[in-house]
Amino acid sequence: MTNRAEIVHELTDWFDTHARDLPWRHNDPWAVLVSEFMLQQTPVARVLPLWQAWLKRWPTPAMLAAEPSSEAVLAWGRLGYPRRALRLHASATTIRDEHGGQVPATLDDLLALPGVGDYTAAAIASFAFGAKIPVLDTNVRRVLTRIEVGQAAPPAHLTKPERARAQQFTDAAGDLAAKWAAAVMEFGAMVCLARRPDCASCPITDACSWRARGYPSSEMTSRAQAWHGTDRQCRGALLDIVRNTPDGVPVEVLLAGWHTRSQAEACLAGLADDGLVHRLGGIVTL
Repeated sequence: MTNRAEIVHELTDWFDTHARDLPWRHNDPWAVLVSEFMLQQTPVARVLPLWQAWLKRWPTPAMLAAEPSSEAVLAWGRLGYPRRALRLHASATTIRDEHGGQVPATLDDLLALPGVGDYTAAAIASFAFGAKIPVLDTNVRRVLTRIEVGQAAPPAHLTKPERARAQQFTDAAGDLAAKWAAAVMEFGAMVCLARRPDCASCPITDACSWRARGYPSSEMTSRAQAWHGTDRQCRGALLDIVRNTPDGVPVEVLLAGWHTRSQAEACLAGLADDGLVHRLGGIVTL
């Protein structure tokens, strides 16, 4: 049987020595919330400079909410998934209007913010407020699956047994729960990698069921996400043109910025429906 308390202490000790010095770990709840929005499907190296610029310009939710949402989209740059910028602006507005300008601490209030789902709410509650709740991203799910199930990767979708397993570790962590949440996530990002895990430097090899079983391959096969020629690429290309033309760009000029007219028209309509761009006659602006 897994000694969860021992694993918690081993990984929190590892975290004390090996954790990356990420600035949002030493900051206020708003800075944590911004980081969690930006880190969705985006690596730390790409987030860091934008997060720093964002917090310098908008150090409080009220300061962001006071500006048009188009400014948030413009400042988002090429980080990707720009709808996150709109949702972050909407969350800032809700925080200003309904929470006195302070990021709420409870899960229910966090979940009510635009763009905040189960994972993001748990991450903010844990990392910003020290809540004793599981924080289950892909890295954490992989680590716990390898430790206790003996498989290389978790199922495609989060399951009830995974939630129960994570809760058992959180309970075992006790007062270290928030630190444990950060430690196990960092361990999955730095050591217990999806491909080429660094098992030689792992402090919990004796507790790893996956190692004990001889590192069997996962039945799950990951496929690289397509990009070239997709609607995502097209939307990004069109949005870049608009972003770099502050006074607006004629529709025909914008559509000529993509090689397939019908796809460009559909993607422009989608950007407008999402509120990322606005059409005023024959001109498109943020």
